Amino acid sequence: MASTPHRPHLLAKSRSAVLADRAIAAIWEKGLHAQPPLEVEPLWRIGARGFSPEDEAFGRSAQDVADFRERLDLLCRSLREEADLNSLGHTMAYGQITSAIRVRHSLGRLWRQKTGIEKTPIVAPIIVVGQMRAGTTRMHRLLAADPAHAGTCLYHAMNPVRSFPDWRPLKTWLGLSLARKINPWMDNMHPFGATRVDEELPWLAHALSPAALEAQYRIPSYVAFSEARDAAPVYAEFERMLRTDAAMMRNAALPRVLKCPQYAEDLAALLGRFPDARVVVTRRCQDEVLASTISVVASQMAYQSDTADLAEIELEWRRKLDLRDQRVEAALNGFDGPVSEVEFNDLGEDWVKQIARVYRELGLDLTEAAMAAMRAEQGRAQRSPHHGHRESYSTLVDA
Repeated sequence: MASTPHRPHLLAKSRSAVLADRAIAAIWEKGLHAQPPLEVEPLWRIGARGFSPEDEAFGRSAQDVADFRERLDLLCRSLREEADLNSLGHTMAYGQITSAIRVRHSLGRLWRQKTGIEKTPIVAPIIVVGQMRAGTTRMHRLLAADPAHAGTCLYHAMNPVRSFPDWRPLKTWLGLSLARKINPWMDNMHPFGATRVDEELPWLAHALSPAALEAQYRIPSYVAFSEARDAAPVYAEFERMLRTDAAMMRNAALPRVLKCPQYAEDLAALLGRFPDARVVVTRRCQDEVLASTISVVASQMAYQSDTADLAEIELEWRRKLDLRDQRVEAALNGFDGPVSEVEFNDLGEDWVKQIARVYRELGLDLTEAAMAAMRAEQGRAQRSPHHGHRESYSTLVDA
């Protein structure tokens, strides 16, 4: 992989992003292609093309169907009225929404064809919970490296329904290659790989959770709606996807290690689906978490809106981090299962010691095979470019 280019400031845009935005705007202005609407009906026609109405509803309750439709309507309104998208951001939002509709129908069709796959019995998962930038990825990948556990591959998260032949790894790799052109700093923030174990963020995005969207777009009304709304329908869909994936991967007998920063906000709803789960909570100094989060969010918003504002991003994510802390504590106060907590710096200083403690506190068996796999994962992580992120954002924030 090529070296990460210099990032002059937190709202920097790559040359590729600027050129892509200009090209898309020119295509619309010259009438070569119409600007795609961010309205529910045309988005639905595109996303549901080739599917039957039964594919939307199959395996889902009336509440789940209604929740998705309401989310879609409010999200589109927020994107149109609040996000102030440039041409590239508009195009990306259009693509994300039509993809979510398409995935939803693809899953329903799969469940109709393979009866009961969405109800596959699975072993209780291990849930890694923590703020964005608090060491959740490191803990997640160490635990998932254990041969006695399972993890979600990125290409499965991006495309939960298998195609024949299965082009999902290639499609995900191509998608990452394009994303790196637009945002050349993304691997500096999170180590991506099409076939690597990664968080289930795309599954939540397919259910129109705000998890991925609020880190890309200014959509305050949709965020407020989502925070005030019961997340149960989102996690009902999430559970169906998890059980489906376990059946396709034939690893339902292994505990899946789950991880996404959004779980901190929705932990009560997630534990409501999996009350017998084991939980690992990662902690980090709030100032460090906030500075790193601002860096990540700014890098995504910058190329999708020309009016992204650092002061606004900081204010919003300071509030957001406080909310997630409060919700984690509230959810854990009502949870009787095993919980282990890990400090970010402690994990960095002696991950072997911390892993051994986590396994003891969760009642897991730490085998030699597990340690060997974790050492290999740790070696891979040490070679990742994301280790330079702390230095880069610290310099930019201080400036």
